[in-house]
Amino acid sequence: MIARIEGFEAGLKRLARHGSFAGASLPDHFAKRIEEVFGEPLTAQQVVARIIAGVQARGDDAVRSFTESFDGTAPESFEVPRADWDAAWDEIGVDLQVALTTAAERIRWFHERQTHPSWFEPDELGIFGQIVRPLDTIGIYTPGGSAALPSSLLMTAIPANVAGVREIVVTAPPRHNGGVAPIILAAAKVAGVDRVFSIGGAQAIAALAFGTASVPRVDKILGPGNIFVALAKQQVFGIVGIDQIAGPTETLLIADDSVDIGLVATDMLAQSEHGLDSSAILITTSTAVADRIGGELETQLKYLDRADIAQGSLTRHGVVVVVNDLVEAVTLANAYAPEHLCLLVRDPWSLVPEIQNAGGVFIGEMSPEALGDYAAGPSHVMPTGGTARFSSPVNVADFQKVISVVGANARAVEVLGPATIALANAEGLGGHAAAIERRLRRPE
Repeated sequence: MIARIEGFEAGLKRLARHGSFAGASLPDHFAKRIEEVFGEPLTAQQVVARIIAGVQARGDDAVRSFTESFDGTAPESFEVPRADWDAAWDEIGVDLQVALTTAAERIRWFHERQTHPSWFEPDELGIFGQIVRPLDTIGIYTPGGSAALPSSLLMTAIPANVAGVREIVVTAPPRHNGGVAPIILAAAKVAGVDRVFSIGGAQAIAALAFGTASVPRVDKILGPGNIFVALAKQQVFGIVGIDQIAGPTETLLIADDSVDIGLVATDMLAQSEHGLDSSAILITTSTAVADRIGGELETQLKYLDRADIAQGSLTRHGVVVVVNDLVEAVTLANAYAPEHLCLLVRDPWSLVPEIQNAGGVFIGEMSPEALGDYAAGPSHVMPTGGTARFSSPVNVADFQKVISVVGANARAVEVLGPATIALANAEGLGGHAAAIERRLRRPE
């Protein structure tokens, strides 16, 4: 069920990243529906380009047409009224109300510690500093059709709220009745969202990027989605900001011979049940752990509701790599740059200084990724596909911008002017040099 690799070099080869998920072939039912809607077979990239062009040209009419074509229904009004939010809150019941509130409080607590104020520093050359300003309007895409994900809404909207964003707009796919899943509306209520729209897919991204008569144009779009949503975000980048191009979720576990094999299997299955494209990878220094993990996975699969999905994921993407020591294990992990990195070893904190690339690090057996997915505090919207080499989880800074402040005085022109003139002339920009020279020649 799960592949086994022996040795560091073989593991490095097996874990090498191979391009973007965006080039993957579409499932047959997607391809068939696309041909029905557009009259010809198209790639996912082409579909998204046509949807974006349609929404840009025809606004709400295009949004409605594409929503009916792909979701089978479209609400009479895209925006969900506040009364529906309140009704959804009552509908979900006390247990989920408490769960959402608990998670929201923890997420807020964590992100309040990420805030960075504006600052100004005077010296002999003047006053210099930076102004930190929140973005004005942001859009959050929240999967909400057959698999509603209120946790993703909390993990994105609450950091935006902490940052001071003026207007937080959420879009979520309509269900069969044209409405948004109650759990999504309840999460929006808890997270401090301002508006919710019953729109999904690439048409939602296009509506947020360009604005329509119903949907406001935003400054930045965030949140996970399927391949069409990811490609739409990619194609509108530059018109608006985006958080990342999210691919399938992934976890990498490092374990030694001290580990509880049952917990290893549980954590791998928790990841694998997300979908057939998700991946769970185990790197271990123990041949005994490697020998036992397959059987333990098989045992626990019997009790998992999404066993078929988890088993399919493990068969397609799961792997166990046996290495000589933890140095090799961490080196492999850094090369892979996983979304989630779980350290299930005797002294997990000793490995933390060596971690260079990961979306999040989960330290020890009592820090399962599942806790981070819902209530630990950090956003679970993390870089995937190896992009943890250069990007970060969603955080407060994603919803802010920095404005530099230069309040130089005459002394600054005197001290810094010669270097400025020399560099400007070296670049052939005489006007820049003249702007300094004229100031240097001014009488006292």
